[in-house]
Amino acid sequence: MATIKKPQLKVAAFRRFFSVFLLTLVGVLLLIFLLGTNSTSNFVSSPLDDIDEVSYTNSHLREKLGFPEQSKLSIKLEKRNQLPPRNIDLYPNLAKDHITIVLYVHNRPQYLRVVVESLSQVVGISETLLVVSHDGYFEEMNKIVEGIKFCQVKQIFAPYSPHLFPNNFPGVSPNDCKDKEDAAKQHCEGKPDQYGNHRSPKIVSLKHHWWWMMNTVWDGLKETCGHSGHILFIEEDHFIFPNAYRNLQTLTELKPYKCPDCYAANLAPWDVNSRGEQWDSLIAERMGNVGYSFNRTIWRKIHRKAREFCFFDEYNWDITMWATVYPSFGGSVYSLRGPRTSAVHFGKCGLHQGQAENKACIDNGMVKVDVQEIDRIANIKSQWQVQVSNNQAGYKAGFKGWGGWGDERDHKLCLNFARMYHAIDTASTF
Repeated sequence: MATIKKPQLKVAAFRRFFSVFLLTLVGVLLLIFLLGTNSTSNFVSSPLDDIDEVSYTNSHLREKLGFPEQSKLSIKLEKRNQLPPRNIDLYPNLAKDHITIVLYVHNRPQYLRVVVESLSQVVGISETLLVVSHDGYFEEMNKIVEGIKFCQVKQIFAPYSPHLFPNNFPGVSPNDCKDKEDAAKQHCEGKPDQYGNHRSPKIVSLKHHWWWMMNTVWDGLKETCGHSGHILFIEEDHFIFPNAYRNLQTLTELKPYKCPDCYAANLAPWDVNSRGEQWDSLIAERMGNVGYSFNRTIWRKIHRKAREFCFFDEYNWDITMWATVYPSFGGSVYSLRGPRTSAVHFGKCGLHQGQAENKACIDNGMVKVDVQEIDRIANIKSQWQVQVSNNQAGYKAGFKGWGGWGDERDHKLCLNFARMYHAIDTASTF
């Protein structure tokens, strides 16, 4: 019997040892996977958790300026703005002559997916940094951006977006006047616009976000505050053609020689319904709002016009620029572009209609943009001459604005955005 039991005992012991070894191995592999995921996710799974260790800058200056008291979410988002870009492990070096791209968004995920897909096909996109500026925090929008893998990506969130303040300014305060209420009779707070209407937070956020974004990108982010070249600005309903980045590089190189008085370079015509003239020449025309780019010199000129921007009774940033800021420069503000568009505005619904309007915003949930072979390769020639478009239609000096921007609290917050990255004494001219 002894000669039979010994092999059975050895087999049983080996099985127990192998089971323990296998369980230990699985545990170690699982731990390595979890650690690796946490080290590279950059808050993908839980973007707003455990973020308190990030430093919180400029709080002392903003307290002096009288910024609204921030909510916990507002503070968390502002801390998150200081995180480094994602995908540095995939794209460790930016091209020396890269043009930073800034995409500003609200809450139209059905649009954002289209724009992100179009950007993924852009030749040269991996050479540059994409900054995505959010007006408020919306999880679906956040997840779409976190899924981008084709270039370095940095997300920033407007910490004073009205959408982050449900119970106080710059959101809706309990004592705010509504519609055309009389502040004295109703004992409510607020100054109406030139048409007698009181502020609507979801409307004023358009202008606030754009102005905060401009000041932050040019003067606040360590990744871009030293950038002297052009920065391209696009919106969540701008479809970008594959040749856009290479065409823009050519335009910015030609601009000092072909059009030294041009302030900017555009990917698309000023008329959003136009696809270009198809001429063998460059076009100099009034600055458009689809795929526009300019450098720090132009930003400094815009920044010095903060009072004009912040006090003009118009809730749209672009109309404000056309009607009061650009005219204050004292001459024509031209932008250089190619004869064929490299970007298309495809939006059908307003910026703040959001997710509930999926069917109205995009036909059958899809966007159909005719991208031809010529749109896939750089198609701007350095030997082309410049055709200047004069006397174009559109908003000009003298237009009094559509209103929506009469509340003095909005004026103050807007001015403070221009001051927040500068010493108070240097910003006292505003």
